Amino acid sequence: MKKIFITGAVIILFSGHLIAQDEPKQWTLEECIHYAIANNVNLKQQEQEEESRKIELQASQSSWIPDVNVYFGQNVDFGRSPGSDNVIVDRNSANSSLQAHLTMPVFNGFKLTNNMAVRKMNFKAATEALNKAREDLALNIASYYLQALYNKEILNIAELQVTLTREQVTKTEVLVEAGKVPMSQLYDMQAQLARDEVTLTEAKNNVNLALIDLVQALELERFGANFDIVQPEIKDAITDNIRSIVPPDHIYDNAITFKPQIKEQEFLLESRKKSLRMAQADYYPRLNFSAGYGNGYYRYFGADDIVAISLSDQIKQNDRKTLSLNVSIPIFNRFNIRHNVRQARIAIVNQELSIENSKKMLYREIQQAFFTAIAAQEKYTASAKSVAASKEALTYAEQRYAVGNSTPFEYNESKTKYAQSLSEQAQAKYSFILRAKILDFYNGLPITF
Repeated sequence: MKKIFITGAVIILFSGHLIAQDEPKQWTLEECIHYAIANNVNLKQQEQEEESRKIELQASQSSWIPDVNVYFGQNVDFGRSPGSDNVIVDRNSANSSLQAHLTMPVFNGFKLTNNMAVRKMNFKAATEALNKAREDLALNIASYYLQALYNKEILNIAELQVTLTREQVTKTEVLVEAGKVPMSQLYDMQAQLARDEVTLTEAKNNVNLALIDLVQALELERFGANFDIVQPEIKDAITDNIRSIVPPDHIYDNAITFKPQIKEQEFLLESRKKSLRMAQADYYPRLNFSAGYGNGYYRYFGADDIVAISLSDQIKQNDRKTLSLNVSIPIFNRFNIRHNVRQARIAIVNQELSIENSKKMLYREIQQAFFTAIAAQEKYTASAKSVAASKEALTYAEQRYAVGNSTPFEYNESKTKYAQSLSEQAQAKYSFILRAKILDFYNGLPITF
C-alpha cells in the first residue's frame, strides 16, 4: 500500500484506485517510538559508527593471517647488457620475472592479541552507545507525546469554558428580557464569551504546535495536518502508575547493572587497559617469519639472430627460494615507549573517573525523577480536592446567577477558578505519568501506556 498525503485529506493508492480518507491516522506511543528508532537519521549515523567498530574488530582478527603477495615484471634493455656468460656486449635483452613473498608475525609481545581485545571492547562500547541513543530518543518521543496529551486536555477545558459561558449568555438574555438584570450584564457575559473563545483558539494552536513538535521529532514533516495521536484512557493516574514509584536506591542498584551508559564506560575502561598492554608490548623483542620464491626468463637479441636458453632450462636454473626469521630488539627509542605507557596509564585513570561520573549522573537522574513524581503525586491529590471544591462553587454561582442574585464578574471568577484547578490537575497528572514512565525506563521496563 502506498500513501500520498495532500493538505486536508489523506489519499491512499490501493490496487490502482484512489481512496479518500478524511480522518488522520492516530499514532500510539509505542508506534511513535518504534518508528523513530527505525527511521531517525542520527540513529542511522550511530549504527554506521557501530558498523565501523565492527570492521575494525574484524581487521584486527586478521592480523595473524600471513601476508602473501605475488609480483610480475617485464623488462626490455636496449644497447649494452650482460649476456648469459656475464660478459657485457652490444645486445638487446628481455627479462620476465615472477616473485612471491610471504610474511607473518611470530611473536610481538602479545601486541596483536591485545589489539584484538581493544577493538572488541570498542565494538561493544559502540553497541552500548547505540542502545543509549535509542533510549534517549524513546524518552524524548514520550515527552513530546505526553505534552501533546496535556495540551489536548487543556483544549477540552477551554471548550468546556466556552460551553458554560454560552449557556450563561443564553440565560442572561432571558433575564434581560424579563427585566431581572440590566443590559450591561449581557454585554459583560458576551465579552467573557469572546475572551473564552480566544483562549480556545490559543489552546487549539498549542495542540497543533505540540503535534508538530512530535512530528518533527519523528521526522515525519510530510504528514502535516494528517497526524494525530491516540488519547489513552486514564482512569486514575496514581493507581495506574503507583507501582513505578520505587525508592531511588532500589532503581539505581538495578539500573547500574544493565544501563547502556554504564556498560559503555566499563567497556571503554577495558579497552584502555588493553591499550596499556599494547604500549608495554613495545618493550619486547619481535620475531617475524618470511618466505619468498622468485624466477625469471631471459632472452638476448644478437645482431643476426635471437640467442636464448630454453624456457624449461631457465626455470630450473633461475628459481630462488628463501626462508628467514627476523628478530627486532628495542634498545633505545628516545623514551617513546615509556611515554606511550605513561599516557596509557593516564587514560585508564580518566576512564575510571568517567565511570564514576556516569554513575553519579545516573543516580541524580533517578533521584530527580523520583522526587518530581512524588511532588506531582501530592499536587495531583491536592488538585483533585481543589477541582471538587471549585466545581461546587461554580454550581452555586450558576444557581445564584440564574435568579439574578450575582454579577457576571462573580460568576466568571468562579468559572475561572474551576478552569485553573482543572489545568493544575492536568499538569500534575501528566507530570506524574511522565516521571513514572522515566522510572520504569530506568528499571528496564518499556515505555508504554
